Amino acid sequence: MGSDIARRSMVRAAMAAPYLERDEERDLAIRWKENHDQEALHKIASAHMRLVISMASRFRNFGLPVNDLIQEGHVGLLEAAARFEPEREVRFSTYATWWIRASMQDYILRNWSIVRGGTSSAQKALFFNLRRLRARLAQSGNVTSLPAMYRQISDALGVSEKDVAIMDSRLSGPDTSLSAPVSEEDGGTSRMDFLVDDRPLQDEIVEGLIDDKRRSTWLREAMGILDEREHRIITRRRLSEDGATLETLGNELGISKERVRQIENRALEKLRSALVRDDPDMAAQQHV
Repeated sequence: MGSDIARRSMVRAAMAAPYLERDEERDLAIRWKENHDQEALHKIASAHMRLVISMASRFRNFGLPVNDLIQEGHVGLLEAAARFEPEREVRFSTYATWWIRASMQDYILRNWSIVRGGTSSAQKALFFNLRRLRARLAQSGNVTSLPAMYRQISDALGVSEKDVAIMDSRLSGPDTSLSAPVSEEDGGTSRMDFLVDDRPLQDEIVEGLIDDKRRSTWLREAMGILDEREHRIITRRRLSEDGATLETLGNELGISKERVRQIENRALEKLRSALVRDDPDMAAQQHV
């Protein structure tokens, strides 16, 4: 009730504000731009509040408070005043219209839904023009199916048919809370219960990365105690994706398979001893 009274009072004040002639408007704009004359800014803004109110009425079908739309439009009006260049000989109302509309549209996009929509110019055009184009095509009687309608809207606005279908679905129904019950009969189950994520938690991921880094550091340092042949055998047998066979390494080194196995076991024992010496707690977790 209070908001309606405030809006009516605002509308009456806007309608009572005098129109500005071109020369007066230009003089006020120069005073504001060059001297930051607050009185001049107030006169410009007051004279154009009817433009803000008119613009707000065009967006009333989005279900947001008209008072809020007017306030956002006023912000756009002040932004236009800050950027206006009176020397270009363009009427302020013509210049301000874009800023007022853009401010209101941004507000609607931020608050119309809890789901953030697209912010590209094409997505904005789709959001604000879909209902109008849909109604026009339906009245024409030339469109017999939804796919055909989506195709025509897609061509008109330069977006994909998939984007048109998704936006049409969003505009056709309200947001639904994930905490709401799936059905009245099953009041204990919410939609959130069906969004189980089996992936590790962030702290578990970070913990794993830290442990992996520690193990890599330990292994790099421990490998330094091996001689050249031991290092080569462990690297080829244990640290490569395609582990080399004993026979392959024996042929490369000119020794028997059994000898390769013996050298490998000796190298592993060296690594285990180094691990126990440097970090007993980590050693209990390793299975080299």
